[in-house]
Amino acid sequence: MAQTAGATRRPYREEAHAINPRDVHFDFATVPMHYIPGEALATHIINVMHLLLPEGERAMAQALAESLPYIDDERLREEVTGFVGQETMHAATHEAARKHLQSIGLDVDSYVAKIGWAVDRILGDHGLTGRAKEEWLKERLGLFAGMEHYTAVFGEWLLNAEMLEQKGMHPAMLDLVRWHGAEEVEHRSVVYDAFMHVDGSYARKARTAVVASATLLPLFVLSAGYMYRKDPSADKGRFWGWQFVSATRRKVIPSWTTFFTEIPRYLRPGFHPSQLGPMDDALRYLAHSPAARAAQQ
Repeated sequence: MAQTAGATRRPYREEAHAINPRDVHFDFATVPMHYIPGEALATHIINVMHLLLPEGERAMAQALAESLPYIDDERLREEVTGFVGQETMHAATHEAARKHLQSIGLDVDSYVAKIGWAVDRILGDHGLTGRAKEEWLKERLGLFAGMEHYTAVFGEWLLNAEMLEQKGMHPAMLDLVRWHGAEEVEHRSVVYDAFMHVDGSYARKARTAVVASATLLPLFVLSAGYMYRKDPSADKGRFWGWQFVSATRRKVIPSWTTFFTEIPRYLRPGFHPSQLGPMDDALRYLAHSPAARAAQQ
């Protein structure tokens, strides 16, 4: 697959460190339904990660694995391989969290099945061959690069969200989302670089970024609302829309406006994910995360 004129080659520079999956394990046995105390809707916003990410990250890992034959840069191939391993671990871990919540009364199996069906039908390889296969791979890489921009931005937010600790978020879930957020920051450049190496079209980058933003925001809101309605707890409160606004204002959850304010930065000529900021906080957390440290022992 030939590079287009707009593509760039491996701008890793100071971020050129090995990306490897960590064999982490979390103990969810004592995690309650509302693991952010007094914040039912905010809890379910976090739960969207458990609901949507397993299928989405498997589809992303599949697309990146399909891109390997088209990547002749050995360093980038190593990064893509490490990325696939990390995304596979993310999917398995969030699925374990979802199964725990299912066991204590949050019945979302039918919704998860629908998400899985939609992801397969929309983001699968469709059995294409030849030129059509290459073009569809480029499209998926562009879409996933746009999505990964948001996961990196929200990863930074999770690492610095002191309100989650102040609210007494359950330690296992707090470690899970921060470990995941830290790895999203750590591998924030990989999908973008793979897309730029395989294709690099600015028009495709812009189009898929808008599609990613327009898809993720309503999907997050609708999925959180669904889980709130399925929540059997008597103390979940009323008016989930008001809880959403209140939790955003108090910085218990990130602002929904991020899906709009990040588009200009992502589409700025010369943008690269390394410009999001230093990854010191992410690497520091991965060095001290209880689950990550246990995986090293």
